[in-house]
Amino acid sequence: MVTSVTLPRLAWGSPDADRHALLVHGLGSTGALMWSYGTALAEDGWHAVAVDLRGHGTAPRTLDYSIAAYAADVAEVRAASGSWDLVIGHSLGGAATTQAAADDPSWTRRLILVDPALHLLAHDREVVRRSQEEAFADTSVEAVRRAHPTWHPNDVELKALSAQQASTWAVEQTNTQNPEWNVLDAVARLTVPTHVIASDPAVYSIYTGKIDDAVRAANPAITQSVVVGAGHSPHRDRPEDTVRILREVLR
Repeated sequence: MVTSVTLPRLAWGSPDADRHALLVHGLGSTGALMWSYGTALAEDGWHAVAVDLRGHGTAPRTLDYSIAAYAADVAEVRAASGSWDLVIGHSLGGAATTQAAADDPSWTRRLILVDPALHLLAHDREVVRRSQEEAFADTSVEAVRRAHPTWHPNDVELKALSAQQASTWAVEQTNTQNPEWNVLDAVARLTVPTHVIASDPAVYSIYTGKIDDAVRAANPAITQSVVVGAGHSPHRDRPEDTVRILREVLR
């Protein structure tokens, strides 16, 4: 049985705004690293809330790091009205929010998935494992800046901090405890309007090829766009283009 934990939050924009969004980060990150979405939404009159997932940032540590557990946690995070107007999930956050939205269609009125980890194939699992090992090998700001010289200083600082704060065991267990990393059954059950903002396969994306085809087959109503020139985290690689696409989708 999955037992949820209470996730810490931070927010952008006025709580009295008419529209409320939830932002959910990916593996090895924190809610603070969703700042480019939070800032843009606040500028457009939204109230945006980001959470730290279990085992990440200042969130509680647990023994269970299954996708079902991550999904149970975010499903417990509710807007004041009971339903979010929008949920944005990146990577692991995309898998967790997909599961939550499929299990409870009233949880959000709209879902945007950013290069979501809906089904990880063997090659991508190895890429994820290696990238996390590299991130935790040197958690300094200097190391992040060397690896990502084009990132905004906020992202450099916060990515270093996220690696310092995260439980390395939790990140490892997220890979170990999800040997069949696949939420395509939840994708098929989604009834809320859903859009995928994918990364550029020419750079690196975990949402491409067979996964793209499988998602389209599972739920033809899902729409998508691609951030050209961006890797797995488009909001850090190409923030202006990513925000522009987000605004176009919401418009």
